[in-house]
Amino acid sequence: MTDSSKSAPLTFEGRVIAHRGASGHAPENTIAAMKRAAELGARWVEVDVKLSQDGALVLLHDDTLERTTNARGPVQNATAATLAGLDAGRWFGATFAGERIPTFVQFAEICATLKLQANIEIKPCAGRERETASALAAALRRHWTAPPPLISSFAESASEAFHAAMPEIARGFLTGTIPPDNRLAGLAGEYVAIHAGVNHLKATDVRRARAKGFQVLVWTVNDPQQAQALFDMGVDAVFSDFPERILALGA
Repeated sequence: MTDSSKSAPLTFEGRVIAHRGASGHAPENTIAAMKRAAELGARWVEVDVKLSQDGALVLLHDDTLERTTNARGPVQNATAATLAGLDAGRWFGATFAGERIPTFVQFAEICATLKLQANIEIKPCAGRERETASALAAALRRHWTAPPPLISSFAESASEAFHAAMPEIARGFLTGTIPPDNRLAGLAGEYVAIHAGVNHLKATDVRRARAKGFQVLVWTVNDPQQAQALFDMGVDAVFSDFPERILALGA
C-alpha cells in the first residue's frame, strides 16, 4: 500500500458514498450490497467492521445479532465459525436469504474486483477499541489491494490506535455535529475530513470546517434535494442508502 491518501484531498466520484453498500436495495454490510452499489454507479462504499469472539474481523454494524441476522446475542460472544453460518439477508427480503456476514478479507477482495474505494468505520464492541483498530491495520497490510481507504470511528481511542499502527492512511473525524473552532484546530493535521450528521448542519458549520482544511462528508442523506442543498453549502460528499438518487444530480 502507498501513502497517496496522505498527500492529497480525496476525490468522491458523483459526490456519494454508498452507506453500508447500497443498503436501500440490499442487506447492509453484505457483499450483495457492495455489488449493488457498483451496479448503480457508486465508486465509494462505507462499511462497519468489528471483531468476533476469536478475533476475526467481520462486517457488522450492531453490537448484537438480532437486527440483521437470524441469531441473537452479542457479536463479541460469537466465534468466526458461528458468524459465518448465519443468514444475514433474509431479514431484508426473501431474495437475499442465505446472504452471509462478510469477512474483511472477502470485502477487500470485492473492492479490488469492483474497483471500489472504501470508508471503513471501526465499530468496536465495548472494551475492544484498540484491539479492533490493530486488527484492521494488520488486515489492510495483508489483504488490501484497492486504493487506500478512509478510516473513521466514533471511538476516538480506536481511531488513535489505528493511526499509531498505520499513520499513512487518511482518517475522517466521525461526529454528530461539526465541532467548535478550537476543537477543529486541534484535529487539523490529524484528520483529512469531518464526517457530520445531517441533522442541524448549517452552512456556517461547513464553511468553518473547510476553512480549517477539512473535507466535509455528511451522513445519511437519501433525499436528492437535500443532497443538492448540502453541495451548495460546500459539502464534498454524502453517505446514502440510495446512491443512484445522488448520482442522478450529476457531478
